[in-house]
Amino acid sequence: MKRISSAIFAFLFSISVESQTFVFTAIPDQDESLLQTRFAKVASYLSEELDVDVKYIPVKSYAAAITAFRNNEVQLAWFGGLSGVRARLLVPGSDVIAQGFEDQSFRSYFIAHTSSGLEEMEALNDTIKQHSFTFGSKGSTSGRLMPEYFLKKQFGDTPDNLFSRVGFSGDHSRTIALVQSGAYDIGAVNFAVWERELAKGKVNISDVKVIWKTPTYPDYQWSIRGDVDSKWGKGFKAKVRESLLNMNDPQLLKSFPRTSFIPASNEDFKAVEDIARSIGLID
Repeated sequence: MKRISSAIFAFLFSISVESQTFVFTAIPDQDESLLQTRFAKVASYLSEELDVDVKYIPVKSYAAAITAFRNNEVQLAWFGGLSGVRARLLVPGSDVIAQGFEDQSFRSYFIAHTSSGLEEMEALNDTIKQHSFTFGSKGSTSGRLMPEYFLKKQFGDTPDNLFSRVGFSGDHSRTIALVQSGAYDIGAVNFAVWERELAKGKVNISDVKVIWKTPTYPDYQWSIRGDVDSKWGKGFKAKVRESLLNMNDPQLLKSFPRTSFIPASNEDFKAVEDIARSIGLID
């Protein structure tokens, strides 16, 4: 009987410990192995700073990241602008607590295969029409929302009417690969992913090049559920925020890549929400 009681106690204790694990995720905007390496290091850093068990769990899609946040399967998430807005609308009281320094003035690049004959342009013009075009994920700010917004603003028409064929690659790395291979003439890509892939020698500039850079807009950010203090204690949300703002390991920041994290709020992403509503991505 004593052995059974001890076993039950051990089991209940393990559940209790697991229930106190602070869990976070991130939108799958790049190759999964890169994300796993990056966020495993972030989990270790946060665990030490917060003095609680911290775990990163990968997800397969932007929608899955939002669902995990809504269902309290994760309490913190590295979202893009649009996915963050969607998630916070589903979880009242949730807040943006930090963003990368570069995320204040983010950009999308339009890239094109050299066989398209397209050249770099100051403003979008009719030469891009009737080419094939791929966005990134359907829920991506830099790979879909803002590129579609700027296209509509310039031409007053939908992508389906502007291009001969429209696709969604799923992530930025895949967008680069598809355009570089010639599968699509043009693609919309996160500028930071492009610059990193270029620096790593993964972009063949004889096959693909940047033809247009969007105006700047706010993008990626850390969002946290509003109920974390009730589980981890008063002031926990503020402690998470400070831990992110104080992240200064050059190698850790380089993996994002960001030079630092800075304060941010929900209000900083009101324009993203308004644009999403204007083109029908949020009701």
